[in-house]
Amino acid sequence: MEIYLDNSATTKIREEVLERIIDVNKNCYGNPSSLHRMGLRAEKIMDEARKSVARVINANAGEIYFTGGGTESNNIAIMGLIGERVEKCNIVTTKIEHPSVYNVYEHLKSSVEVRYIESDEMGRVNIENLKASIDENTSLVSVMHVNNEVGIIQDLDKIIKIVKEKNKGTKIHVDAVQSYGKVKIDVKKLAVDTVAFSSHKIHGPKGVGGLFMRSGTKMNFITFGGGQEKSIRPGTENTPGIAGFGTACDLVFRGFREENNKLTELKKLYAKRLTEEIKDVRINSSLEEDGAPHILNVSFKNVKGEVLLHYLEQEEIYVSTGSACSSRVSGNRILEAVKLDREYIDGTIRISLGFFNNYEEVEHVVEKIGKSVEDIRKIMK
Repeated sequence: MEIYLDNSATTKIREEVLERIIDVNKNCYGNPSSLHRMGLRAEKIMDEARKSVARVINANAGEIYFTGGGTESNNIAIMGLIGERVEKCNIVTTKIEHPSVYNVYEHLKSSVEVRYIESDEMGRVNIENLKASIDENTSLVSVMHVNNEVGIIQDLDKIIKIVKEKNKGTKIHVDAVQSYGKVKIDVKKLAVDTVAFSSHKIHGPKGVGGLFMRSGTKMNFITFGGGQEKSIRPGTENTPGIAGFGTACDLVFRGFREENNKLTELKKLYAKRLTEEIKDVRINSSLEEDGAPHILNVSFKNVKGEVLLHYLEQEEIYVSTGSACSSRVSGNRILEAVKLDREYIDGTIRISLGFFNNYEEVEHVVEKIGKSVEDIRKIMK
């Protein structure tokens, strides 16, 4: 029995989405920039998808730009908002950002001051540290909504209020790749300038992302081409992928409450059964309302997480040891930033849930994890 529990890395495409992609590939393969009928049909498909994507976060369709994925969306937003205004300015961000954000700021450190704010043991932003970091020269604050490894949901309302109290002119970027379609976002109520998200995290196709950019926001272009997506992301659009993304968004929007409740209950059930059946276990994800419904980060004392991953793989159970985008990098920057005990940090896995997971899987998974942990501990002794 194959059980896929790595949905924060990517998700299995839903059947309705796949059918939509195939249909557009077969029957509407024109370039949406072409002026003939086939091009206009492709453009209409994109317009419909843009409305569907916008509806998930209560945005206007004209504020949505299609990209090649969440990483590209984050890069376009950050580099576009900063532009050439690097002299005397500073940027404020956290130590637990996704590599597609964190590595941009690491790259920029040679030309602009980057201030990293601390987080508590659950990954919550240190509010006092945030206040102290913002001044009259802060051009951008960048905070991810849901952490991809521990699943904490940042209090964006509180963070935004503090930013604007300290400096009204500071721009705000949010990486919402892990929260889009899973946690409620209303950009009409959040005073953010840009929000990045991705299709393949919500059972849509890979290679398609989205960027919300509030109307009136000034953005410097970082790539140049034919002017598609109002020159924010030029290049011929992936029309079939965008159509599939739109369908995935329609499914998410219609089933949001039911799916959210299911994932939350599954996450809590996994946490309960793992702690009941296995000794020396630490749950690193919040089980309260500030924890994302689909991410459970758990550590086992005296166990190597990578070894456990491969034990489970033999049982056709698929988990991760952290972000897929940095899985080949030594160490775990996120777990170190939240100050996880050294005796647990190496034995960490992430269980991330999606539409296709169910309650019947839980006991089987817990049993196999328990046996694997026991075997690994015997070997390590």
